[in-house]
Amino acid sequence: MRRADQHPSRRTFLDVTGAVMAVGLAAGCTADSPGSSGSPSRDGRAPATGAAPVAVSATGRHQAGITLPRPAQPHLLAVVADLGARVAPGPLLAELGQTIRTLTAGSDPRLLGLAPGDLTVTVGVGPRLVRTAGAALPGTTDLPRFSRERIAPQARGGDLLLQVCASDALLLPVAAAALLDRAGDRVRERWRQSAHRGTDVPVGDGLTAPRNPLGFIDGIVGPHSGAEQRRDLWLAGPPAVAGGTIAVLRRMELDLPRFAALSVAEQEAVFGRRRATGVPLSGGSAAAGPELGAKTPDGRYLVPATAHARRAHATAVGVGLMLRRSYSIDQPAPGLLFISFQNDLRTFTATLTHMENSDALLPFTTTSASATFLILPGFDAQRPLGAGLFG
Repeated sequence: MRRADQHPSRRTFLDVTGAVMAVGLAAGCTADSPGSSGSPSRDGRAPATGAAPVAVSATGRHQAGITLPRPAQPHLLAVVADLGARVAPGPLLAELGQTIRTLTAGSDPRLLGLAPGDLTVTVGVGPRLVRTAGAALPGTTDLPRFSRERIAPQARGGDLLLQVCASDALLLPVAAAALLDRAGDRVRERWRQSAHRGTDVPVGDGLTAPRNPLGFIDGIVGPHSGAEQRRDLWLAGPPAVAGGTIAVLRRMELDLPRFAALSVAEQEAVFGRRRATGVPLSGGSAAAGPELGAKTPDGRYLVPATAHARRAHATAVGVGLMLRRSYSIDQPAPGLLFISFQNDLRTFTATLTHMENSDALLPFTTTSASATFLILPGFDAQRPLGAGLFG
């Protein structure tokens, strides 16, 4: 594995992960004993407060780390890499799948004694690789360029996504190092981003969502029911991609001082929701979503015409729902890592195009990294990761 023109060896892997362990122990962090996280969760629900994280099975129809666990783990590391020009994706992906299984089971010695807890690894492949498998397949289209982007060439696109999530932040660099060690010289890292989510708060209808760095509850609307997920989230075909989905990653810097200078009422007009509760300015419950046609007696929209809740609303755009996650980041600048999952890339591109026209939130953002990936279908011992596409 090479990153920034360096060539780490297995010794480097041990140095890096050993340093992570040292930092954790110096801070008073101790890992649970292996296996203390229990057997894999059937529904992916988080344990009660204070309980050990519940393991999430790495195998199944869909990859873990998208709809399971619920709610999502608080810590994420996204690693974007390229494959060498002569590297065959099939064997590499199969090996990564094997490593994911040993990591999440706690049997991989490269965990260095850390209990895997609710560790999940989600793997996606970029448009260039998908096109080698079939020009008409979902996931072959690159993201277009949008306004308010300041993206270095190294931070745009990529062949491989490793999304690593866990409740224990110590696991993220250790698991990523193990995966990249398995990949070796076959991949070259483009960029990576560590991020974290705020505490989830109830929004009604049994749903929860965290706050974003701007103080507003984020990710309320999405394909939450099984029927909505079948319609808008999971790919139904062709067979090689069935059970997968399309991911979009956008790293955004936020102008926090300028947003904080607004009054609460002005901030709420930007989002179209109450900051404290997430309730739309049109009323009702947070989970119910805004009534876009609701007006004041004098004819003004209760949810302003430029509010983010209106400009990004699936009905206003004319697309399906996307499963959205926003993670706070501190480096390279304060902001967020936005991730969306949908079964049609147009769901995202049409939404952002609609937002670019007049969304009041966009002037507070600058995108510094962007990529899209076909998230591969689930896998197991008999069906290697990526076998349907590159077998």
